[in-house]
Amino acid sequence: MDKNRVVIFDTTLRDGEQSPGATMTHEEKLEIAEMLDEMGVDIIEAGFPIASEGDFRAVSEIAQRSKNSRICGLARANLTDIDRCAEAIKHAELNRIHTFIGTSPLHRAIPNLTMDEMADKIHETVTHARNLTDNVQWSPMDATRTEWDYLCRVIEIAIKAGATTINIPDTVGYTAPVESADLIKRLIETVPGADEVIFATHCHNDLGMATANALAAVAGGARQIECTINGLGERAGNTALEEVVMAMKTRNDIMPYTTGIDTTKIMAISRRVSTVSGFVVQPNKAIVGKNAFAHESGIHQDGMLKNPENFEIMRPEDVGLSGTSLPLGKHSGRAALRDKLEQLGFEVGDNQLKDIFVRFKDLADRKKEVFDDDIITLMRTDDANDTLKLKTLRVVCGTGGPADATLVMEIDGKEKTAIESGDGPVDAAFKAIRQLHPNTARLELYQVHAVTAGTDAQATVSVRLSEDGNIATGESADTDTVVASAKAYIHALNRLLVRRGKLGDGVDAKEINYKDMA
Repeated sequence: MDKNRVVIFDTTLRDGEQSPGATMTHEEKLEIAEMLDEMGVDIIEAGFPIASEGDFRAVSEIAQRSKNSRICGLARANLTDIDRCAEAIKHAELNRIHTFIGTSPLHRAIPNLTMDEMADKIHETVTHARNLTDNVQWSPMDATRTEWDYLCRVIEIAIKAGATTINIPDTVGYTAPVESADLIKRLIETVPGADEVIFATHCHNDLGMATANALAAVAGGARQIECTINGLGERAGNTALEEVVMAMKTRNDIMPYTTGIDTTKIMAISRRVSTVSGFVVQPNKAIVGKNAFAHESGIHQDGMLKNPENFEIMRPEDVGLSGTSLPLGKHSGRAALRDKLEQLGFEVGDNQLKDIFVRFKDLADRKKEVFDDDIITLMRTDDANDTLKLKTLRVVCGTGGPADATLVMEIDGKEKTAIESGDGPVDAAFKAIRQLHPNTARLELYQVHAVTAGTDAQATVSVRLSEDGNIATGESADTDTVVASAKAYIHALNRLLVRRGKLGDGVDAKEINYKDMA
C-alpha cells in the first residue's frame, strides 16, 4: 500500500449507533452500509454481533451485500464474542474481526484483572481471532490513559498473536494533537513488530479535538482513521469522516495523504444519517452544516461575487452540493423533481418517486415555493410499517385558556380518537397521544427549527424520549408546527417499541455488561 494512503474505517453503524437515541432499523443499517460502500469507505464496522440477534443479522447481511468495503464486526475479549463475530462476517469477500479490552488502570478494574492476567487474555483472544480470519484489529481501550510501559507490552503481545491492525483509542477524548502525534510516533519506534502492522487512531470529541487529534495521529504515522458520518457517536461524538477527508484533500500541501473516498457523495450520506438517526446537523457544522457554504456578510458576499476563492476554500460541488438552489412549485412535474433529487444526491426508483411526488404536490399546495431543504425533508423514512400512525389532528388554542386537541391515531391498523386539553397546543397533542398509547416515556428533548425562510416554512421537530433505560429520537417536518410535533413524538414512540424488542430487534448493545469481559 502507498505509504501516504490513509485507510478510512467508518464506525457509524457501531459506535455512531451507540449515541443515545440514534438506533437505526435493520433496513436503515443496510441502506447506510450500501452508501458507505459506494462512497469508497475502506472498512465498515457494521455492528456488535453478540449484542443482539438484530445486530447479528445486520452485520451478516451487510457482509453478504458488500461490493467493495471490508466488513468488520466488534468483539470483546472473550471467545464467545469472537466466535459470534466470525460467524456474522464470514460471508464477506473481505472481512475483519475487531477485538478490544480496556487497558488503563480504570478499565482494568472493571473485569478485576491483574496486568499479567490481562496480558494472557489478550494473547489468547487475539490468537483465537487470527485463527478465524487473516485480518484482525486489536484495540487497547482507553489507550491514552494507559501506562506507557504496559501499553507497549500489550501491543507487542497483540502483534505477536497475529493482529494486523493496532488501533489506539482515545476513548474519552482526553488527548491533544501534539500528544496524539507523539504517542503514535513513539509506539511505532518502540514496539517490536510495529513496522509490520497498520496503526490506527480512534478519537472522541469530548474536548472538541477529535478531528485535530486524528490528523495529528496520521502525521505521527497512523495510517487508518476511525470515524463516523457527521461525527455521530457517544457523548460528544467521534472524529467526523467528512472533516478528516476534506481536510486532507484541501490541505494536501501540508498533509500529503490520500483516501479512496468519493467526496461528492458526502452530503447525500450526511443527510441520510441525520434523518435515520434523528440527530439534526448543527447549521455551523464543518463541511455538511447548512451554513458551511452560506455567506451573509456584505463584505463576504461582495468577495464571493468577485471570486468564490476569496471566502471558500472548498467548492460546494466537491462535497456533493448543487451549485444552485432554484425552487420548484406546484406546477413542477415528476421529471423536474427527479432532476432536483439527483442534484441533491438522491437516487430513487420509479415507485419511490411516485410516493415522493405525491408528498411534494401536497407540500407545494401549501407553500408558494419548495426549496432544496424542503425537498430533503421529503426524503424521510417511510412510516408504512410503524405500529403508531397519526391520521388527523385538530387543535383550538388562544390567549386566556387551555388548548384543546382532537387526535385520531392508527394503532396496529385500528383508528382511535382522543380529546385532551393542555398548556398549549403541543402539550394537548402529546397528552392525546399518551391517552391512546399509554407510556411512561420521559420527554428529554423537544426542538423546533425552520427548514427555510418565510411564514409558510416547514418546521422540523426533534423529540427525544427515554423509558426504562431506552432512549429514542423522533423527527418530522410539516408546515404546521403542531402536526410536526405530534408526528415526531409518535416517531420516537415507534422507535421505543423497536428498542423494547416488540418488532424483533432484541437486546440493545448498550445493555452489554463489560464485567463479563473477564
